[in-house]
Amino acid sequence: MSNVMKCRDIIVVGASAGGLRALQIFVGGLPQDLAAAVFIVLHIGARRSAASRILNSSSPLPVAEAIDGGEIRNGHIHVAPPDHHLLLEPGHMRLTRGPRENRTRPAVDPLFRSAAEAYGPRVVGIILSGTLSDGTAGFSAIKRCGGVTVVQDPDEAEYPGMPSNALRYVGADHCMPVGDIPELVVRLSGTGQAKAPEGMQEHGESMQAPEKDDEVTGRYEIGQPVSLTCPGCGGSLKETMVGQLPYYTCHIGHRFAIADMDAGQVEKLEQSFEIALRTLNERAALCRRMAEMALDNGHNLSSRRWDEARAEAEEKAKALQRFLEQGWIRAPSAEEAGI
Repeated sequence: MSNVMKCRDIIVVGASAGGLRALQIFVGGLPQDLAAAVFIVLHIGARRSAASRILNSSSPLPVAEAIDGGEIRNGHIHVAPPDHHLLLEPGHMRLTRGPRENRTRPAVDPLFRSAAEAYGPRVVGIILSGTLSDGTAGFSAIKRCGGVTVVQDPDEAEYPGMPSNALRYVGADHCMPVGDIPELVVRLSGTGQAKAPEGMQEHGESMQAPEKDDEVTGRYEIGQPVSLTCPGCGGSLKETMVGQLPYYTCHIGHRFAIADMDAGQVEKLEQSFEIALRTLNERAALCRRMAEMALDNGHNLSSRRWDEARAEAEEKAKALQRFLEQGWIRAPSAEEAGI
């Protein structure tokens, strides 16, 4: 096998909570002559982010937000912009506002999967500090396509969830402190070795493509649901497995690892009860106003009925408020649950 084919020159990195500091250490350790292109997803959601500027101040390599259609070039670092997934295609980047995965956009899994499909064994996937399971399914795609997988040592990570889940459900070729990862990337990329010009490099060896994810009683009854529904859009979910880790995908593409599914359900419950609390407060105000108007017009009976409705809404609002203040029993981690 030639030196060109041995070189891993597509470096994809995912991080979430605690990840910015880990990313500063990582990019700060890369050499100016790095013979690879680096792509980063940090869970920043839709809000404006200074991540690329902060990383640029720590890095000897230029760091910038990814641009749709931008050329992939060695020695450059690109960060997914807010509210966009970053995907890789042969020779260039793509930005999309596709369905959120693991409750976030940008998400790590789309970057990892697209890199694996486009570049196969040339890919190095790296997971740094973060919570829950984003990146685990993408890790599986990278491994299936012959790439190399690396995680920050969970004992060192500020938030060990993402590296721990990747290790538990997929495994990693390397597990190390973040400060040691740049040296590994240098070795894997063949930096400093004689290489063919970038334009002559092939897009990868033959590989296995990533899997496409792709009785009436008149009373309320709580029965066994036919299927789970998506916390994002309410659509039906299908379950697939990535190693031993269940993943849930709805028909428009929202995707959740099981831990993210649990968190999404709790978030949806809180939103639903908050809407109910707001509506009860609004109903109480409306009923109070109707009672006043009825009394002003001499309709005493109607005024009493509206006042009773106001009192009922206020009583139920207080009960719901007490319920919300109790919080929720959070599910154990996958390791604690033994799954």
